[in-house]
This record gives sequence, structure tokens and C-alpha cells, in this order.
Amino acid sequence: MDFTVLQRAALAVTFGVCAGAAAAQATKLEVPVLYLRQEVVLPPVLSNLDPVPEDLGIAGAEVALADVKTTGQFLGHDYALTLVSVPPGGDLAAAARAALPGAGVVLMEGAPADLLTVADLAEAQGKLLFNVASGAAALRSQDCRANLLHTMPEDAARTDALMQVLQSKQWRNLALIVGPKPEDAAYAEALRASARKFGLTLVGEKTWSFDTDLRRAATRELPPFTQDLPDHDVLLVADEADDFGRYVEHNTWLPRPIAGSEGLEGLGWTPVLEQWGAVQLQQRFEKVAHRNMQSRDYAAWAAMRAIGEAVTRTGSADPATLRAYMLSDAFQLDGFKGRALTFRHWNGQLRQPIAVANARALVTLAPVEGFLHQRNETDSLGMDEPESQCTAFGG
Repeated sequence: MDFTVLQRAALAVTFGVCAGAAAAQATKLEVPVLYLRQEVVLPPVLSNLDPVPEDLGIAGAEVALADVKTTGQFLGHDYALTLVSVPPGGDLAAAARAALPGAGVVLMEGAPADLLTVADLAEAQGKLLFNVASGAAALRSQDCRANLLHTMPEDAARTDALMQVLQSKQWRNLALIVGPKPEDAAYAEALRASARKFGLTLVGEKTWSFDTDLRRAATRELPPFTQDLPDHDVLLVADEADDFGRYVEHNTWLPRPIAGSEGLEGLGWTPVLEQWGAVQLQQRFEKVAHRNMQSRDYAAWAAMRAIGEAVTRTGSADPATLRAYMLSDAFQLDGFKGRALTFRHWNGQLRQPIAVANARALVTLAPVEGFLHQRNETDSLGMDEPESQCTAFGG
């Protein structure tokens, strides 16, 4: 072989590399993702042990972004995440109109009315939106939108998981304390409905309407407050606003377990979940956020991972293509919960097991063994298809 042949071979290799790089560049797929958040004024925390992280939710999306970027770099998929955070009282609709043209998929935090405002904008039509913060039932039923999927568990899934555990333990007589805030009332209604669904009896109920500083008065106020409740196996607490619930346990008239918003809880994610690779996910999250992963972080993580999975499988960033794939039987997501996560085709809710846990340990991951469903056992948690009034998904 003479030098001229070697030169030609080298030129051929160089040309091939350049051609391959050019082809990769030509097929590069941009996947811009928007994180749209309506900020709210938070009440003062009752304990310095429980600050509300400023990056709640966002940190989960960022961890998932790193994951999907790792896969995407081999496929020519370029993911980018843009945060638009609207201050309390700010114009969410105006911010959304300005930001939506730059992204086909959107992760959203806000109250139900905020989510519907954005979903109904002209600029949001043809986009794919993910609710990563609200568990409101109406968003999965009469107020559902075809362009809005949900990775945050609905409230009913959390309360159904709790009631499955109580029923399996034969703790069937329940009492309930309800806080004064709207979110407390909504959660209390979910508790009542779940109790009826699984054959448990609510024997008594009281409303907490005091503004006492329980940090100083819990041992004086709570025993007489709970004294006139009928005898019960478990005391449920509906305190989603985190106003008083932490002081109920060990301050009741009767020595009974506490469940609901405190004590034994149904959660989308908890740091005490350690099986199925969950520890590895938590460790990756802690490395980025320097704190434990919470349910909203997990919901945002799941949304971003679902986007990455759909883009990888379809080779497209088109919102309609991604939505169709996510709602199909072909879609599955490894969510570190022991079974594949899928979307319900009738209302866009992500099916997922619910952790029933206390602050220090996992009791079980629902659905509990023995609670069956004709299609998918996870559909025993939350709103089933016959119960949903959602028509936007075509049944």
C-alpha cells in the first residue's frame, strides 16, 4: 500500500466523520420545556423543622432533566427547562401568553382555577400541560381539559390508599377533625368518600376553628376538644394547611392512632420509601437539592421523565404525538415504586402506587394486597372511569 492510498483512506474516514456529524446536527431535536408557577403567600411555619423549600417541585424537574439529557445526548435530543415564576397576585395569564410560544410542553403549579386559566388560553391549545401540584378532584372530572395531564396524585388516591390500610387492619370506626381552610374541607370530603368506598364508619366529626397557639396550649386545649367524640379506632385529621395537626397526636382524650394529614399519611412520595431503587433516586435528588424529595418534587420529576420517555420512543417533540403515546397502552414509566406507571386514558391521571407511611417508616405501598380491580389494581386508588365526568378525553 503506497502513501497515496493511505491519504485517500484518511480522507475517506475524515469525510465519513464529518458527514455523520452533519447528519446528526441536521436531525437534532429541540425539546423546550416550560415550568410555569403561580407563587402564593405562605403562612408562617409552625416549626423551623418544616420550612417550605423555595425550589419545591422545581428541584424534581431539574433532577429529571439531567436524566433525560443523558439519554438525549446519544439520540440528538436537546432538552431545555425554562422557569417562569409569577409573584403572588401577579398576572399568570399574561405570563403564560408570553412564555407558551417558546415551549410545546409545560409543567404547571397553581390552584385549580390557575391551571384552568392557562389550559384554556388560545396560546395553550396544541400544547401539552402537566399538573404537578393540585390533587383537586374536579380537574380529573367535570373540569378536565384535553391538554392537561396530571402527575400529582389526586386527593382521593391518597385517602383511598389510607382507607385500604385501615380496612386491612380492621380499624373500621373513625372520627374526624377538620381544619378551617378550604383545602382542609376538600381533603375531609375525600376522606369521607374513601371511608364509604371501603366500608369504614365515620362515627363523629368536629371542626377546628380556634386560633390558639398550640405550641403553648396543646396539652390544655386538645384533650377537652376531643373528649366528646364517640369511641373510635383511628382519629382522622384534615389539616392540609398545616395549622394544627401536628399537635393532635398524643394530646387526645383517648389514646388512638392519628391518620390523614398527620400521623399515618397517604403520600405521592416520602423519603422513607427505600425499595425498588427509590433510595438511588432520593440520593440523586439530595445531591442536587440538599434536602429530601417531597411529593411535588416527585410529581415534577415524573412529568419530566414521562416527556423524556415519550420523546425517546416516538422520536418527536410534537405535543400531540407525545400525548397520544402517553395515553396509549405502549407507554410505561419506571417510577421507582415497584410497578410501571401509566396514564389513565379517560382523564389523564398518572396511575401510581401511593405510599402509606408515618414520618419514620413505610407501612405499605398501596394498592394493598386483596383490593382488586378488573383492569388495573392501581385503579382501585382514586377516581375510576365510571365515576369521572370527564368528557374531554373521549371516554
